[in-house]
Amino acid sequence: MPRKRSEWPSLDELVLCTVTKVFPQAAYVTLDEYGGKEGMIHISEVASGWIKNIRDHVREGQKIVCRVLSVDPVRGAIDLSLRRVKESEKRWKIERIKLEQRAEKLLEIAAKKMKKTLDEAYEEIGFKLQEKFGDLYGAFEALAKDEHALDGVIENKKWIKILAKIAKENIETPLYKISGTLVLSSHRPNGVEAIRAALLAAKASATADAKIEIYVESPPRYRINVTAPSYKTAEAVMKQAADVAIE
Repeated sequence: MPRKRSEWPSLDELVLCTVTKVFPQAAYVTLDEYGGKEGMIHISEVASGWIKNIRDHVREGQKIVCRVLSVDPVRGAIDLSLRRVKESEKRWKIERIKLEQRAEKLLEIAAKKMKKTLDEAYEEIGFKLQEKFGDLYGAFEALAKDEHALDGVIENKKWIKILAKIAKENIETPLYKISGTLVLSSHRPNGVEAIRAALLAAKASATADAKIEIYVESPPRYRINVTAPSYKTAEAVMKQAADVAIE
C-alpha cells in the first residue's frame, strides 16, 4: 500500500479500511493507508435508517471506504462513517488507490535508476510530490503533460529527467473534448467560397496539442469539436477558432 508522510488521516478524508471486528453496536477497522491504525464505525454511521443486524452491512475481512469524522491522536481514536460515503466517491477512491499503487511502482523504477531504495525515494522526492500534487499519480500525470511540472518542487535535475522519461512512457495523458456551434452566412456573390475559406482558416488555427474538427450541421450552422489535454486549453482554442472564422 502506498505510504503517506502524515501519521494520521485528515478530517473528511476518504480512507480505505479493512473490517477486523464487528459488534452489535459498532465495527472496528484498520486503515490500510495509515499503517493499520484502528478506527471505529458506530452503528449509526454504518447505514442510513434502522439497522436490525449490523452484519448485514459489514463483515470481518471486508474492504470498505469510509469518511473520517474525527481524529484524536492523544487517545489514538479515529471515528469513521460508512453511510456518508457516496457510491461515486467509493469508486473514485478505489480507482485512485489502484493508480497510486501503479505510481509507487513507477517511483520504485526511478529509484533503482538513481541507485536508491524506495524508502529513500519517498524521503527525497515522494512526499514532496504528494504535498504538491495530492498524490504520486497526480505528479506523474502532470509530468506526462509538462516536463517542467516539477520545476521548483524537486531540485535534483537527474531525478526530474528520469521521472519525466518514465511518465512519458507509462502515463496516458487524458484528453478533453468540447463542442460548439458556429453560425456563418454571407451575402457576397462568392459567399459559399468565403464561408469555406473561413472554416478552413478556423481549422488551421489548431495548436500543436489541440485538434479541431468541423462538420456541417445544416447551413448556416457548423459544429466545431475541439480536443485538447486540458479543458482550459480546449476552451481557448475553441474561442480562437470561432474568432478566426468570424473575421
